[in-house]
Amino acid sequence: MSVELLISLGIPVLLIVVGRIVGSRIERRHYESIIEREALFGDQPAFSTKQFDAPIPVRAASLAVGSVVVSVDHFKRFISSFRMMFGGEVRSYSSLIDRARREAVLRMKESQPDAHAYLNTRLETSTISSTSSNEGIGTIEVLAYGTAVHYDRAP
Repeated sequence: MSVELLISLGIPVLLIVVGRIVGSRIERRHYESIIEREALFGDQPAFSTKQFDAPIPVRAASLAVGSVVVSVDHFKRFISSFRMMFGGEVRSYSSLIDRARREAVLRMKESQPDAHAYLNTRLETSTISSTSSNEGIGTIEVLAYGTAVHYDRAP
């Protein structure tokens, strides 16, 4: 085996392994941050309903918006390419979408942190790529928005 062949095969494999390790670490830290911040907003629910029978009069209502763009790491893209050949759920992207949704809702709540509840909460997703083929930068954007309701006093 020649050195050139080892280098041409070894570098992509090395990059995939490094991508897996670094990507897992970044994802784990992001989940830890999400869980910590969700605990801070645990008593401020986000409802998808348009109306809510408030226990006390509403003092004010305002728009709350949060968005996030999360990139697909190369390891997940590599693994998902095999799943796309044979069909089925692309599980490597499930955590990506879960993190993006939860982060967008947290950013929505953080935009109006003193609200007591968030009504008519909606999530919209879109994918972004730099080219028309699957070779481009793969990212997902999630936009969360709703009505932040402020009561006269906490219920």
